[in-house]
Amino acid sequence: MSVVLRNIIAVIVGAVIGGIVNMGIISISGSIIPPPEGADLSTTEGINAAADLMQPKHFIFPFLAHALGTLVGGLVAAAIGKSSQLVLALIVGFLFLIGGISMTFMVPAPTWFIALDLIVAYIPMAWLGYKIKQSI
Repeated sequence: MSVVLRNIIAVIVGAVIGGIVNMGIISISGSIIPPPEGADLSTTEGINAAADLMQPKHFIFPFLAHALGTLVGGLVAAAIGKSSQLVLALIVGFLFLIGGISMTFMVPAPTWFIALDLIVAYIPMAWLGYKIKQSI
């Protein structure tokens, strides 16, 4: 298999596995930190309607989902890639960052959460995934 093809596959697999981790964490979040009384957080409309009821604790799992999904995705891309492993991990981080930016337009959240999420959960976590791969 050519290096270029393997690197493309690395990014795709990293993004898919990172997305699975992200969705897995989101799916269990409501059972660990229950949503506000009467809130339906399963749809964008429900999240929009419950935005004023959300407390800081309700943003822990979305942040963890974004950060850990990106970390795992970057780690997987770096592990599978043949060359430029940091670049591959950062590409996954950039893809997740694009998703995070798009979510800021679709789902209301406090400014502090948006800033924390966009600054910490994507590019730094992809870099950390690469660093973890280098240490094992």
